Amino acid sequence: MTTLTDTATPLLTDSAREAGTAGSAPRPLAELENLNVWFSDSHGRRSHVVHDVSVQILPGECVAIIGESGSGKSVTARTLIGLTGPDSHVRADTATALGRDIRTLKDTDWGSVRGKDIGFILQDALVSLDPLRTVGAEIGESLRLHGVRDRAERTTRVEQLLAEVGVPDPHLVAGQRPDQLSGGLRQRALIASAIANHPSLVVADEPTTALDVTVQAQVLDLLAQRKADGTAILLISHDFSVVGRLADRVVVMQGGWIVESGTAAEVLENPQHPYTRQLLDAVPSGHTRGEYLTEDGRLRALERAAASEATLPAAEAPAVLSARRLTKSYRGPDGRDRTVVRDVSFDVHAGRTLGIVGESGSGKSTTASMALGFITPDAGTVLLDGQPWSELSLAGRRPRRREVTVVYQDPLSSFDPRWSGERILTDALDAGAVPRAFASGRARRAYRQEQSERAAQLARVVGLAPEHLAKHPLRLSGGQRQRLSIARALAPEPKVVVLDEAVSALDVSVQAQVLDLLSELQETLGMTYLFISHDLGVIHHLSDEILVMKDGVAVEHGDADQVFEDPEHGYTKTLLTSLRALATSVSSSR
Repeated sequence: MTTLTDTATPLLTDSAREAGTAGSAPRPLAELENLNVWFSDSHGRRSHVVHDVSVQILPGECVAIIGESGSGKSVTARTLIGLTGPDSHVRADTATALGRDIRTLKDTDWGSVRGKDIGFILQDALVSLDPLRTVGAEIGESLRLHGVRDRAERTTRVEQLLAEVGVPDPHLVAGQRPDQLSGGLRQRALIASAIANHPSLVVADEPTTALDVTVQAQVLDLLAQRKADGTAILLISHDFSVVGRLADRVVVMQGGWIVESGTAAEVLENPQHPYTRQLLDAVPSGHTRGEYLTEDGRLRALERAAASEATLPAAEAPAVLSARRLTKSYRGPDGRDRTVVRDVSFDVHAGRTLGIVGESGSGKSTTASMALGFITPDAGTVLLDGQPWSELSLAGRRPRRREVTVVYQDPLSSFDPRWSGERILTDALDAGAVPRAFASGRARRAYRQEQSERAAQLARVVGLAPEHLAKHPLRLSGGQRQRLSIARALAPEPKVVVLDEAVSALDVSVQAQVLDLLSELQETLGMTYLFISHDLGVIHHLSDEILVMKDGVAVEHGDADQVFEDPEHGYTKTLLTSLRALATSVSSSR
């Protein structure tokens, strides 16, 4: 981190870091005053990304920063822990954490601060955790570096921490590497590592995005307890239910500026700035089902209605994809066989959406993989248009592979980083498989030009401009990458698109744009979706029918409104109770 101005700020003594003498106001555990941050590109040009931001966090207080991608919220958080990066330039009148001027700290100083005095929770646990060692070893290493020398004590403490963040079988999970765990379990392990040494300040950047609603509530209870014990928390989140549950004060950022701030109740229940109201209006739920979340989406819907372009699914639409009594088991690291999906059946009807919801580890993604034909079930069968699908060999499925496509949570990992957006789409259109009948170079050039035009047309369908196709995935925003991923899934003209946590990593405004896009494609093209998510609000907003899974079993299945309004199974009732508890703080703002 390069400091542009080094305004002298003396280090505070230990006693000065305390809440203060009797009758005095407590000193902030973290303070930024008039923070500005620039980043330099390879040509030395500077981009100003944070403008005059001022934030204070008191002991036992949670301050939340909300805003869409590119608003500067994560850069602000990373400044507090010295992780803005080597190409950054930071200027502030005041920048302190735990009484220390963070502008003067060197890398060696940060090594003794991070993990002990300041805990840091990142959203992307797969990148943050060491892929070559077990999560138990990683959490134990943090304990060892900061004073817990006894190995047996570390082992016991690691399992206690994993249990505290809702990890089932903590002894088993402690012995597994990150790639052997679901996204939710990895995120819980990362949270356990961040709070292992009882830090005075926790910086949490989207800490619960990968967690289902019940585990999310458990983790928030844990963070709330730490807050009650005096821990200060800086929370970065696009989830308003999380913000409403944990935050005392809320700061709203747009384009690097603070546009609104106040108590959580003031900002969430009576927002003053149009941007804050726009963010709140973009939150999906049962109340928004059948509606568009963005103004652009609503305007396009009105235009289609006037032109009579909508294609509504028939009431008795046939089943395009069917599962019959699917079962799948895996052998764990302890040598025991565990059934992760048991006796699951469903139908996905043409032009409609079946949502599958459940906790991390409930078997929903394994079910989706069997539906895609990526995993062979131990028992049961999958039918595509009434014909055998899962029973076919790899070669037998190949001619029909394009009929079922998928959109993942993290499209970046599924793209070739060397390819442009156009190359990604033309590859999906089989641009590389030039027919041998093309004997001349002219015929090949004509074929490639045709595929390039088709790629541009696909891009327009999902709201991407020509300049986006010229870029590589790393140069696109999260929302643009997900649009590209959807365009790639549409390229083969599939009968079913499987969306596996396709919007869970997006901030609320970009999520709203992608959900509107999915609704528009279904309305105009009659698309059929199998939608996998742990987010009940998203599931209720988009789905016609819902399948609820727990411990590999489908415990409830029915019309979306019926399942949400009158659930029959106790587990579904528990999920909805957790959702309503989280949403209470923001319900009046809807």
